[in-house]
Formats: sequence, C-alpha cells, structure tokens
Amino acid sequence: MSLRLSFLACVAAASTAACSGSASVQSSAGTDPTANCTGQCASSTLFLARADVDRIISQGVTEAQARGVAATIAVVDRVGNVLAVYRMGSAATRKVLIASRRDASGNAVIHGGLEGIGLPTIAVAANIDDQAAIAKAITGAYLSSEGNAFSTRTASQIVQQHFDPQELGQASGPLFGVQFSQLACSDFMQAATGAGPGVGPQRSPLGLSADPGGFPLYKGGTVVGGVGVLADGSYSIDGSFPGQDHDTDELIATAASHGFAAPVERRADRITAGGKLLRFSDADESQLMTDPGKAPSFAALGPGVGNLVTVIGYADGALHDGVAFGDASSGIRPDAGADFPGRDAFVFVDASGLPRFRARAATDASVTGPNALTAAEVLAMLRAALDVANHARAQIRQPDGTVARVTIAVVDTEGAILGMVRSRDAPLFGADVALQKARSAMFFSNAAGAGLLASLPDAQYLTVTDVGATLSPAPIGPYVPRLQAFVGNPTALADGGVAYSVRAIGNLARPLYPDGIDGRPAGPLSKPAGAWSVFSTGLQLDLSYNAVLQHVLFVAGVVPADVSPGCPGVSLSLSPLSVTKATADLWMGNGLQIFPGGVPVYRNAVLVGGIGVSGDGVDQDDMIAFLGLNNAGLTLASGVGNAPAARRADTLTPQGVRLRYVQCPQSPFVDSDSQHACDGL
Repeated sequence: MSLRLSFLACVAAASTAACSGSASVQSSAGTDPTANCTGQCASSTLFLARADVDRIISQGVTEAQARGVAATIAVVDRVGNVLAVYRMGSAATRKVLIASRRDASGNAVIHGGLEGIGLPTIAVAANIDDQAAIAKAITGAYLSSEGNAFSTRTASQIVQQHFDPQELGQASGPLFGVQFSQLACSDFMQAATGAGPGVGPQRSPLGLSADPGGFPLYKGGTVVGGVGVLADGSYSIDGSFPGQDHDTDELIATAASHGFAAPVERRADRITAGGKLLRFSDADESQLMTDPGKAPSFAALGPGVGNLVTVIGYADGALHDGVAFGDASSGIRPDAGADFPGRDAFVFVDASGLPRFRARAATDASVTGPNALTAAEVLAMLRAALDVANHARAQIRQPDGTVARVTIAVVDTEGAILGMVRSRDAPLFGADVALQKARSAMFFSNAAGAGLLASLPDAQYLTVTDVGATLSPAPIGPYVPRLQAFVGNPTALADGGVAYSVRAIGNLARPLYPDGIDGRPAGPLSKPAGAWSVFSTGLQLDLSYNAVLQHVLFVAGVVPADVSPGCPGVSLSLSPLSVTKATADLWMGNGLQIFPGGVPVYRNAVLVGGIGVSGDGVDQDDMIAFLGLNNAGLTLASGVGNAPAARRADTLTPQGVRLRYVQCPQSPFVDSDSQHACDGL
C-alpha cells in the first residue's frame, strides 16, 4: 500500500490518537504541570469569568498607574468575544498613530495604506485606541493553542519583510500577510449581537496585530482568551529586532496577565521556525513596578482612574463571562461523527449548535453539469486533508512529535464555501485564513480574475490632520497589467491558463522578488521598496482597504453604517463622507491571503474550486492541501485533483526566477520515515 493511501487505512483501523502517536506524549520531569495539554484540556469549566476579567484589568491598571501612563485595556475570550474594554483618562487624550516607522519628530515615515492614520484630532474626534487594544487581545488568543502560545510580538517577528526582521538576505516572515485576516468585512467571521458573548470566531476591527502588548490568557493549560494594551500612543511593530525593547504596552500586559500567563513550555521562545527561535516577550515580571498579585480590586479603582467603555459592535460597557471553548456556545464543537468518523474533527456551528459549513455541492454558474463539485467530493477532500494533518509532524507546536492542527476549507469557482472542518485545538486564526487561501488560489487561477479586479473601485487612502481629512485614490486595476508584464503573459488572470497556488501568489506579492534577495525589484502585487510596510502591503490590503476603513470609522462613530459581508468592492468618497457597496460578489469575500497553504482544485483540466489549509507551519499547510487533494482524487477516481503539472505556476520564470507552487516539509510524518511526500504528484 502506498504511503499516500496508508493514512486512510490507519484511520480506519485505529483511533486518531493511536495513529498520530499523541497518546504517548509524556511530561518531562521538572516542566510545567500543564505540559501534557495537547488539545484535550479544554472543558466547560475552563473559561474567563467576570471575576477573572476584573482581576486582569485591575492588575494592568495598577501597573499603568505606577508608570504614570494612561492605558486602554481589552480582554477577550478564546473565540474573540470582547468581555471588557477599560480606558484610563480622557478619550480626547488617547491619540493613536498607526505607523511602522517614525521620524525624529514622531511622524510616520511611510504614508499610504493604513500608515500615518492618527486619531483623534481636533478636526476628527474619533478614538481608535479601543480598537487597537481589542485587536491585540484577539491576536494573542487567536494565534495560540494548548500546543503553542504566541503574542503580538511573535506576530511582529513573522510578518515582516525579512525573517528575522532586519536580517538582510533572508526571506519574508513565514506568516507574511496574516495581519490582514479576521477582518470585520469577512463573510466568515462573526459579529457581536449586543446580547453578550456569542458564537465565534468573532471579528477584529484591525485584523491581527503586530504591535507588542497582546498576550494569550490560560487557565489549566488551555487558552481561555487574550489581553491587549495600548498605552504608548503607537500602533506599530517591533522596530528594534533583534534588540530588546522596554515596551510600556507589553509591561502593562505582563502585569495584567499575571495568574493567567501562558505555560512556559508552550511559549513561542520554545518553538522554532526555519531553524530560528520565535520571540514571545521582551518583558517579564521582574521588570514590573508593582506586584500584580497585590493589585487592588477592580471596584477600588474608582471613576477617577478610568471607566469601562462602550465600543460600537464589540463592547457594551459592562463586564462579561467568556464562553468555554469547544462547547457549542463557542461556535466550535466536536463533530458528531457522521461526517468525519474517527478523525477527532471539530466543526463550526451557529447559535443553535447546527453546523455552518457541512459539505455541499457547488453553486457556481460557470461550472455546470458533470464538472461541478458534488457534496460527496467536497467531503472526500476535507476527510483526506484531515487524514494527512492527523499524521503530519507539527511545526509550531509543543511537545515535539505532536501532529499538525489546522483548519481546512473548500470553495467553488465563485468563492462559495462548500465545506470547512478543523482539527482539535487548531489555532483560531487559521479558520478565516484557510478560507482566504482557498479563495485566493481559486481566484488567481480563474479566467474571470482580471476582469473582476479591473471592475473594482479605487482604494481610498485616508489622511487625517487637524484641518480635516482627505482621501487619495489607489487604483486596483493597474495591478493586472503589472502582473501580466512581470510574468511575461499578456493574458494572465484573463484566460485561466495558469494554476496559481497561494505560495506562487505570495512570491508575486513580496517587496523583493525573488523573496529575500535585497536590491531586487518588488513583485507586481506588492508595494515597491520604500512604500511597502506591514500596514500597506499592496493588492492584499488595497482589495479590503475601503471596507476596513469603513468599519474603523463606524466603530469610532464617524459613519452610520457598518460593513456588509464581502471585503472587496466598497466605494468611499468625501464631501460628504459616503460609503457604497459596489459589488456583492464573495469570490474573495474575506480578503486575499499571501502566505502558503492553498491550491486550486481541478477536474481534469477544468478549474472547479480551491482548497486552503492553515494553522501550522507553512510547509505543513502546503502539504496538507496538496497531498490531501491528491489523495481524495485517488479515492474518488472522478478526475478531481491537483492542477495538471504543465499548467502550474512553477512553469513560469518571471525575471529569470522560477515561481514556487508548493513546498512540502522534510520528515513530514510522525508515524513514518517517508520523505518527499509531494514529489511526482
């Protein structure tokens, strides 16, 4: 029996734990007592209670007082419900500048995208400190699991132009672009109903944050939420890597998370990526000015210190209990067994506990008759990819030898969600990202891509001063001819002749091509050198920029209407400020993603959809998508599978450098010494 098909036999023959080897994980002497938690520790009794939220805020506020600063502190549960937002001092004094770099006068060096937006001003009295704190808290919760604890500082390390940041000649961060996920315009993410915590995953106002000051919160070895702090007036990145920061936000967040801190054995600085240790925090409790364990009660703070605040669409000005992860009330629960028997699968559910994304047939009008994907084929793809994940060696989890934990999504050629499933304890960020990857691979391989991009309204970059606000157009359409010229194909994205994986798309969306070679030109989907930043990436942000801005201004009370589902196609104008949804298409309804883990799905030579995977190392994500799709095709024998090799993007050599399609990891499986899992497929 081939190794590619032996996974299916293993699952049929025994439990997932027995196949994966996870049952044999042991805690080494002297390690944290929660070191055995690999996804099984979450329970209905482990969640953030209001008393916990009180304590977290009080600890953070007490440290901020000792430092003589005013802080905004947000606490969320594991699925992103905002349990409280507390602001110290007057809202008018809580100006925040979004900037990856500042000059000697404190002004943003780069302008464009989100760079340089500073609020409130005299002319525009709109606060974003609360939104920044929420985004930080959500990032800490969403990037973490029982197998790994990542912070916003970790995020900063893995989304910049080089990995490690400022290390010339190195490729970009492994999760380059992940910051523009979990967006409010996503048709997948949930929105608060105003009736207290609900099902998740909940949206984030600014996507994922790379600004230090956001940590996950743990109880009993399992993630129960996150805390985010904004006190220094800057929404930025770790700009001193590889040096050590003395970051006010991070120090206050350290105090706030006392008693709920991530287990030491799970923190990012115990995990490597590409042979490099990740960063968790530059702060520890020895650097604090207070003893968090002796912080006064929340009630003792008094209104003279600060107040719980209402944040439109997120927080109602009260304290709330969080929900227990894995219970139907969280929006994620174990599969009942009918769809994914023996695979330890989890599914996304609505407020009634019913699955949101059971496998279903394609609905795309352009792929009809025998070519359209059936519900049985979608289910086979999800099962096969999950089987690969349940044997794949995890990259970003502890202990060593743990299997990968991911989310898998399948879409049709119009972006409709045909099915989603997740592994036990997969990090939450991977859900929205897996869907982004599936849609991105499908869209760039689609003959309709060029026309759809050309039809979109311009992104309108916001500049705010004490005099007023202006919008500057950043057209979407020119990305198409730039791509066509760059790859030497005048019909690229217009004829469906090339199959683009997300790795290939990402190659074209980097500020250096080939990635990491300094002095080379930018890819055609990226902003050029000097204009690129984590807050202005190019086509990725431009597609969603107007929707992101609309939502930020709505939450700040500037515009009356919130975004509707679907990130592209929002039109903005001033005098007066107005917002129009120009298209209801959901072909990229939650935005573009540009780090690996998605491939298009074909039936013979006909594009029929896309599959995306996210949650572990990017090579693991690539392998699970590519090999899972291959294995499903072998089982189905209906022509469904990967793109024909002659049509894949790795046949292209723009600028004399071959594009990449997928890259599968070395020693990929925990229960086999097989190598080269993707070769020849």
